[in-house]
Amino acid sequence: MWSFLHKLGSPPWLYAISGSILRWLLPLTLLALAAGVVWGLLFTPPDFRQGNSYRIIYIHVPAAVVALAGYYVMATAGAISLIWRMKMADVAMKAAAPVGAALTFAALFTGAVWGKPTWGTYWVWDARITSMLLLLFLYLGVVVLYEAYENKEAAGKACAVLSLVGTVNIPIIYKSVDWWYSLHQPASIKFTGDSTIDPSMLYPLLLMICAFYALFTCCLLLNMRAELLQREARTGWVRKLARGGE
Repeated sequence: MWSFLHKLGSPPWLYAISGSILRWLLPLTLLALAAGVVWGLLFTPPDFRQGNSYRIIYIHVPAAVVALAGYYVMATAGAISLIWRMKMADVAMKAAAPVGAALTFAALFTGAVWGKPTWGTYWVWDARITSMLLLLFLYLGVVVLYEAYENKEAAGKACAVLSLVGTVNIPIIYKSVDWWYSLHQPASIKFTGDSTIDPSMLYPLLLMICAFYALFTCCLLLNMRAELLQREARTGWVRKLARGGE
């Protein structure tokens, strides 16, 4: 275990292993995304109330779910960076922020598109939507903080603190529809009871959620690899890569 953690702290090893993972994960992710989109958009039946407009859930729900999970990844990396001063955790935290921001924006945008025919408006200051908007600002805050500090060690500490403080918002997002009156519908997928979505619609949604998790992982690894090359540009292993490829 300690040997594996020690390897994680090695930039050359992490760069190499992430490249190996991406070689098989990236094509599988693209295949799963294509299959999920085609299945969800073309082969699922229309909803008896919303008709075909509900199909946007095959983008909206996976983006929202993975945006929340991605924040925990970023915050955990921030905690490891603060406690154990592990540089690779700092790299992971920085790499996760723009990916999480993009997913959160996608969830908000698709939610607005769905809201117009459903609620009659693109935006309401609903508890779930407002807390998701705050999540977007938290992700962007980490991105901006890294650029605002010239001292990258100080930037990492500031971003780690912001990430940890922001975790308070995650359970609020999850429970907002239960704690406050909300136009946003409750969760359709339940792990402790029967789901309220028909299996013909549920299975492609589950596939898309898995595909979005894989997409987040691919983007995270790609960002980490780019960050490692930038940070280690003057080291021997990077110069060797530049001369002879990976």
